[in-house]
Amino acid sequence: MVPENRIQDGTFPIPKLFVGKEDIDQFTDEFRGFHAQFADCFSREEPRENFVQYMAGQMSQLDRKSIEPIAMNVENAKVRAMQHFISNVVWDEARIISRYHDMVVEDLGDTEGVLIFDESGFVKKGGDSAGVARQYCGNIGKVENCQVGVFAAYGSRQGYCMLDNRLFIPEKWFDDDYAERRRKCRFPDELSFITKPQLAVEMLEGIIRENVLPFRYVVADTVCGGSPEFISAVEKITDVVYMVSLPMYTLCWVQGSSVMEKTYRYKGEERKKRVVAEAEDKPISFEKLARGTNVYFWYRRTVCEGTKGHITYEFMKKRVFLSKNGRPDRNVWLIVRRPIGGDAATYAYFVSNAGRSTRLKTFVWLSGVRWAIEQCFGEAKTDLGMDHYEVRKFPGWHHHMITCMLAHFFLWHMRIRLGAKSTSYYTIAA
Repeated sequence: MVPENRIQDGTFPIPKLFVGKEDIDQFTDEFRGFHAQFADCFSREEPRENFVQYMAGQMSQLDRKSIEPIAMNVENAKVRAMQHFISNVVWDEARIISRYHDMVVEDLGDTEGVLIFDESGFVKKGGDSAGVARQYCGNIGKVENCQVGVFAAYGSRQGYCMLDNRLFIPEKWFDDDYAERRRKCRFPDELSFITKPQLAVEMLEGIIRENVLPFRYVVADTVCGGSPEFISAVEKITDVVYMVSLPMYTLCWVQGSSVMEKTYRYKGEERKKRVVAEAEDKPISFEKLARGTNVYFWYRRTVCEGTKGHITYEFMKKRVFLSKNGRPDRNVWLIVRRPIGGDAATYAYFVSNAGRSTRLKTFVWLSGVRWAIEQCFGEAKTDLGMDHYEVRKFPGWHHHMITCMLAHFFLWHMRIRLGAKSTSYYTIAA
């Protein structure tokens, strides 16, 4: 279980999800009412019923929550009908997601909300599932045969949930050698290779176009943090603060020591660019800068409460110019987090476009809010069968992930409707 994010002097704490067994009897009617809101997203009654049955299985006490165990244990469900429903039936996915986001706003919406982007891996055997390949799987911390999804989540003082998802398809899947596999996995004809940060940008831009979900902050891991395309997409949003991770070898100049603006003319137009003041003044890595920072500038802060008590880190912040092609680029805050007594390899590095007057406590808080998407993954995998799926087709993967998102959110709705008194778990009877 990921510890709750209780930041000392932070903006707000994000609560945990608890739903109690004493509330079970009230769930069935609520569950049917929840699904009725998506009835027009399916063309016939049979898929509507399969939609209810599949999610009921995900929220059951089954040890294995793939299609066959669900169909064999949920009343009136049939294995082949459910397999066909997940992998082959056409869903109005755009309408489902749009309607779902309206629900998220109602229960969790907050003008101080946080958008969170991260990836999650799903270890798989064989090579026939859509997008499967030997690639880095963050869940186990090494390269493995797996599928990788890119996810968007939302956190607020009311709770947290997943918002959207994309399956990452490695570039080799678009080679001619994979043509038959793409056909069997029912890849859309228009699908082409797109990077993980580009998938995150797709989701971000979709959220912006909807103009429904309020948020003030965006946080992301190093995959998105190191993407100029992702950062540019975030910077286009007015009054939004981002804080993203970057690796320790990222180069920068410390503001005020070596960077100046130079005016020049291009095609009759006066322009400005940042240049290094001294030719011998070279950028330094985040790691070197952090290790050379005097202890005076490090602040000790307790960031969360885990099962073993408080978790405390030391933080420092500094204004820097990031290096791009050997020249100064963005002027940002560099925030470094290190464990008490830890070595340099355990330092974490973040950059943010927050205003110059932003206090350290805001960065300390933002450094911890990514726990919310990790909590989503943990709860969905442990309790909702998010990683139990056995579907191979591209549509089937997305359909399964949609039901996981909705099931997880339904529990938040119940927690909010019933109040925070509940402390354990749940089951649904279809």
